[in-house]
Amino acid sequence: MSKALVCPCEDVTFDNLDHAVSHGHTDIESIKRFTGFGTGMCQGKSCMPAVSAYLHRKGLLPPEAQAPFTARPPLQPTRLAVLASDPVPAQEPPIGGTPPTIELSTPALKPDGQVPARAKIVIIGGGVMGLSLAHNLALRGETDVVVLEQGYLLAGATGRNGGGVRMQWGTAVNVGLARRSIELMKGFAREFGINLWLRQGGYLFLAKSAEVADRLEKSVAVQNAMGVQTRLIEQSEASELVPDLSLRGVRVAAFNPDDGVIFPWPFLWGYAQSCKRHGIAVETFTRVTGFKQSGAGITHVVTDRGEIACETVVLAAGAWSPPIAQLAGVTLPNQPHRHEICSTEPLKPFLGPLVSVLDSGIYFSQSMRGEIVGGMGDPLEPAGLQMGSTMRFASRYASALQELLPTGGNLKILRQWAGCYDVTPDHNPVLGRTPGVENLLQLNGFVGHGVMMAPAVGERMAAWMTGAAPDDDLFTRFNLQRFIDGRLEKESMIIG
Repeated sequence: MSKALVCPCEDVTFDNLDHAVSHGHTDIESIKRFTGFGTGMCQGKSCMPAVSAYLHRKGLLPPEAQAPFTARPPLQPTRLAVLASDPVPAQEPPIGGTPPTIELSTPALKPDGQVPARAKIVIIGGGVMGLSLAHNLALRGETDVVVLEQGYLLAGATGRNGGGVRMQWGTAVNVGLARRSIELMKGFAREFGINLWLRQGGYLFLAKSAEVADRLEKSVAVQNAMGVQTRLIEQSEASELVPDLSLRGVRVAAFNPDDGVIFPWPFLWGYAQSCKRHGIAVETFTRVTGFKQSGAGITHVVTDRGEIACETVVLAAGAWSPPIAQLAGVTLPNQPHRHEICSTEPLKPFLGPLVSVLDSGIYFSQSMRGEIVGGMGDPLEPAGLQMGSTMRFASRYASALQELLPTGGNLKILRQWAGCYDVTPDHNPVLGRTPGVENLLQLNGFVGHGVMMAPAVGERMAAWMTGAAPDDDLFTRFNLQRFIDGRLEKESMIIG
């Protein structure tokens, strides 16, 4: 039976399920992300019951934790032309969605036993940023670390990311971080033994309005000054890069061939496995419920599985960081904003770069398997931890994509999902010490781009925390105090 298919769409066998379980993935969502089951044409309609039954037979999934298949729009593979024909009211906010909320910490999946009673460092957030930091701390000999994740690994923004990695930023500090991250990604498979599927097909940015064109031109100058080989290109060259692309209304185009796309799921698995090899405890389905404080510091992190005495706490929970900070009496300026994304049926490879129109926020690329993966922001999206899927997004995205790829009207959208951008007022992260709570370190506010920054930021922060880089100004330049002082540095190259 081991070679029998459990998911015909993605060629996942029962042997693959055994392999996932052997690596510690024992809940449906973790196995889905480790094997890819349920991400094909049927969206999990046929294979999810089989995987649930498999886990139940293994004694790993109690009946109360067997979640039924949840239909999401589009309910069946739907052509772009059909979705684009659905009118979208200009001023109707994108409320609701299916499902409206996601319960990340399912009681039935909570691990048995207590969390470690003590750790030198507690990292809150088991996404790519928190695990990158933990990995880099281990490389510097600091393994007395516990990572807390409220759900399964990849439940948050890392598992919902489009995978783009780029050096095209508007500020020198972000250009430098992104360049270093891509350097580290190139050696990831060799170092971690897991393939990121990094494909450096470049980023092609398009600008249609005069204001956005000016912004794009200025950002290219910043990148060139940093040694990044971004070029402003003519429409003819953009057409050669993507032959089917409509450039109607485009004023300026910029291209950097060293940008690209990765697959975020193995990115996180690599860091998580490294943490476990170094003896770092990664505690999933564990929710932080409070802190014990003394003077100007935190003495214990309180969870729903016990307390952890600690010396340092790092808050790396992305869009979930503000309510956790509030438990320590700290107010963060970050706001969560839903960003929806979708994937189409696979096509023969034709698209080299990731394409983005800065004016509308639409972006799309082609995966290694041939799907067109893309999304776009919505100016009417209200702040909130909302991760449901809406038909409003499907219609807006289909219309914008069909305008850029007129031949794609018959292309079918298969899957749709959403994640939360962790948005700060200046579109730069919140890093370093917290005024009034000195042993609470911030590592959040990356505005949806944490995946592409995590390798470099984790490396820099681990060095700073262990005293190897005492003069590193990254963690004072972007600390929480800047919002009090009003010394903001606006990042202009935000997609969405």
